[in-house]
Amino acid sequence: MIIECDFHPSWQQVSWLDTETGETGERKLVQASGDAERFYRQLPAPALIGMEATGNCHWLVDLLAELGHELWVGDAAQIRASCVRQQKRDRRDAEHIRILLQEGRFPRIWMPSSEVRDLRQLLLHRYKLVTIRARVKNELQHLCLNQGVQRKHKLWSQAGQKVLRELPLKPWAGRRREDLLALLAMLDQQIDPLDRAVKEEAQRDKMALLLQTQPGVGAVTALA
Repeated sequence: MIIECDFHPSWQQVSWLDTETGETGERKLVQASGDAERFYRQLPAPALIGMEATGNCHWLVDLLAELGHELWVGDAAQIRASCVRQQKRDRRDAEHIRILLQEGRFPRIWMPSSEVRDLRQLLLHRYKLVTIRARVKNELQHLCLNQGVQRKHKLWSQAGQKVLRELPLKPWAGRRREDLLALLAMLDQQIDPLDRAVKEEAQRDKMALLLQTQPGVGAVTALA
């Protein structure tokens, strides 16, 4: 079986070809009702399934791997460029990709393993929290600047923290300071174990270890 999946977060349009009988067909599968999972589970494995590169589809990638099907992910721009008719229609797109698969012209791209995708979640989660922490620190710096105090990076030393906590602020500015400091402490507590996890994973990966031999390349960059 050769199947094309035009994937959307809430549904997908599939077009298939049975290479033994020549039978073709198409169907719209709604994710919430379980249509997609039932459809792929009843297929004889291994089926070849093609799909444009897209996001929010990890559950489908894992399901197809579990069922023993082969998933090819294609370069969306090359797929679009190979279509003579430029109007976008889900049914037509599904059939077009199925034809590319059938004729051996599907522009397949590399896909990471489930383990690599999960490591990316570690890096992404850490990055998002670090970004939030930087915004919290910037807000605390502005509180100090508005009181005529400029410490820059020294604000995060023990002496700088003492100055910050002793600033004579009006009630709501004081409330803001306390809330921001509480947020900062919470973020530090969440980020520290993620930092350790990144270092541990970078030590297990041969390519990450090799990259860290370059000056200025640490565990986070190497693992990424």
